[in-house]
Amino acid sequence: MKTKEEYSQVWDLDVFFKGGSASEELRQHLDAVKVQIGTLEELANTTQTPVSKDEAVQVLNVLEEITNTGKNLREAGAVIGCFTAADIKDKKALVLQSEMGSMGARYSTVILKFQQTITKAEDNVWNELLESEQLSPFAFVLNEWREQVKLKLSEKEESLITALSVDGYNGWGQLYNQLVGDIKIEMTVNGEEKKLSVGQANNLGSHPDAAVRKEVFEKLEEAWESKEDFFASTLNHLAGFRLAVYEKRGWDNVLAEPLMRNRMSQETLDAMWGAIGANKAPFADFLKYKANMLGSEKINWYDMSAPVTSSTKEMSYQEGAEFILEHFGKFGPELEAFSRKAFEDSWIEAEDRADKRPGGFCTGMPVSEQSRIFMTYSGSMSNVATLAHELGHAFHSYALRPVPYMNRQYAMGVAETASTFAEMIVADASVKAAETEEEKLALLEDKIQRSVAFFMNIHARFLFETRFYEERKNGVVPASRLNELMEEAQHEAYAGALDSTHPHFWASKLHFYITGTPFYNFPYTFGYLFSLSIYAKALTEGESFEQKYMALLRDTAIMSVEDLAMKHLGEDITKEEFWAKGVALCVKDVEEFLKIASEER
Repeated sequence: MKTKEEYSQVWDLDVFFKGGSASEELRQHLDAVKVQIGTLEELANTTQTPVSKDEAVQVLNVLEEITNTGKNLREAGAVIGCFTAADIKDKKALVLQSEMGSMGARYSTVILKFQQTITKAEDNVWNELLESEQLSPFAFVLNEWREQVKLKLSEKEESLITALSVDGYNGWGQLYNQLVGDIKIEMTVNGEEKKLSVGQANNLGSHPDAAVRKEVFEKLEEAWESKEDFFASTLNHLAGFRLAVYEKRGWDNVLAEPLMRNRMSQETLDAMWGAIGANKAPFADFLKYKANMLGSEKINWYDMSAPVTSSTKEMSYQEGAEFILEHFGKFGPELEAFSRKAFEDSWIEAEDRADKRPGGFCTGMPVSEQSRIFMTYSGSMSNVATLAHELGHAFHSYALRPVPYMNRQYAMGVAETASTFAEMIVADASVKAAETEEEKLALLEDKIQRSVAFFMNIHARFLFETRFYEERKNGVVPASRLNELMEEAQHEAYAGALDSTHPHFWASKLHFYITGTPFYNFPYTFGYLFSLSIYAKALTEGESFEQKYMALLRDTAIMSVEDLAMKHLGEDITKEEFWAKGVALCVKDVEEFLKIASEER
C-alpha cells in the first residue's frame, strides 16, 4: 500500500492492457470482441419473435451474450478514450478510436435487430415473459426497449442510420477534439514563457492577477475565432445529421430524444427551469456585487472565476486528496474507502501538463469493475471540487456493482446527481473549515459559483442549443449568427448581470459536440438541485444515510426520475415547488456571502 505522500497524478492504464495504444493485449482483446459481435449477429439473425412465455430462457441467453459483448466493447472503448484524452497527439489511439466506432455501430445494429424482433410479441405474451423468473429483473429496461422501438424506423432504416453515423456523425465529434487539441496559447505566466493547452489556459481563469485573466480570455477568444468556421461547420453537420434522423422518425421536438434518454418528462424540465427563472435575482445581485469588488458595475466574463480575496486558498494534489477523504469519511465509510482506493491504485489522471484534452470526466471499465478519472489539477479549490465531483461519478458505478449489467445504464441527470452530491460534501466542508472570515468569503464565493454555473451558465447553453436547432432546421447557421445566439442566451440567462460575454462559448465547449448525448446541459442542473434534496437528508441522518443513498443510486437505471424522487424522497418533481426549495438553499449561501462581504468592506 502506498503512503499518503505517494498518490500519483498519472493514472495506471497498464492494469487493463499493457503497452498503451500499441498494446498487443489490447489488439487481441479487440479481435476477440469482433468475433463476439459476429456470434451475436448470428444469434440475432436466428432469433424469432416469442410466441409463449416458455421462450424466456432463450431470450435471457441472448441478453447474456449482449451483456458480455457489451462489457468487453466498453472496456476497450473506455481505455482508448483515456489514451486520446491524456495525449491528444497519440495517433495510434485515434486510429483505434475510429475502429471502435465501427465496432460500436455493428454492436448497436445487432441490439436493434434483437430489440425489434422480441418486442413484436403479442401483449399477453410480452407480459407473461416479463413476469417470468428469468426476465422479471429486467422488466423496466425491456419495456423501455419496446416503447423506443415504436418511436423508431424499421430495422433496415435504423441500421443504415447507425452505419452512416460512424463517419457522417461521430466522425464530426472526433474532428472537434482534434481541432481543439491543435490549439496552443502562448503566454507569460509568473515571468515564464509558456505554451499552454486549452485545459491549462482555462485554469488561468481563476488567476489572482486581473491582467492575466483578461489576457488568457482574449487569447482563447482569438483562438476560437481563428477557427470559427471549422467549428461552425462541425456543429452544423452534427446538428444537421441529428435533425435529419429526427425528421425521418417523425420527431418534431428536438428535446424528444434527450428527455427520453434522461427518463424525464417535459413537465419536470419545465418545472425546473420555471423555478430557476423565478429566483435568479439573488444570483444576479451576487454577480453585480462581485463586479463592484473588482472595480466594475457589471461582471465581465473573464472575471467570473476571479478570486474575491487575496487569501485564495490553494491545495497541492496530495492535500486536496486528503481533504476529500477526510470529509467523505464523515458522510460514510464506503465512500471514503472507495475513494482512498482510487487514489492509492492510481485511478486518476490529474497532472498539469501540455497535450492533454481540456475538461474532466469519469469513465468506467465494466470488466475490471474499475473507473478512471481525468482532469488537469492546478491547486485551486475549484480543482478540489472537480476531483470530488468525478469521484462521485465513480462511486455511482461502485454502488451499482451488485446490480446486473443490463440494469446499470443510468441517465445523465441522475449521473450528475451522484457527482454533485460528492462535490457538495467537499464544498460545504471547505466553507466550515475556513480559519478566517476572508478565507470563508473566498470559499463561499467558490461554492456560489457552482449555483451560478448550474442556474445561469447551463441555462445559457440550453437556450442557445434550443434556438440553434430551431434555426438549423431552415439551413446552415453561420459562425456570426452562432455568436449572436450565444450572446443573447448569456445575457438572458445571467439576468442582465453581464458586462462582457463569451461569444465563442459555443466553439469552446466540448459538450455541444458530444454525439452520444444530445443536449448535454440541463441534466447538470437537474443533478445539482436533485442532489441538494438528498444532501439535506444526509445532513439530518448522518452516517446511517449512506446505505439509503446507495439504494437510491442502484435504482437510477430502472425507473423514471419522477418515480425515483417519489420512492426515495417522497417528492413530486413535476411541480416547481420541489425545485424552488433547492434554489432557496443556494440563496442562503448568497445571503451569507453578502453579509460577510459588506462587513469586511
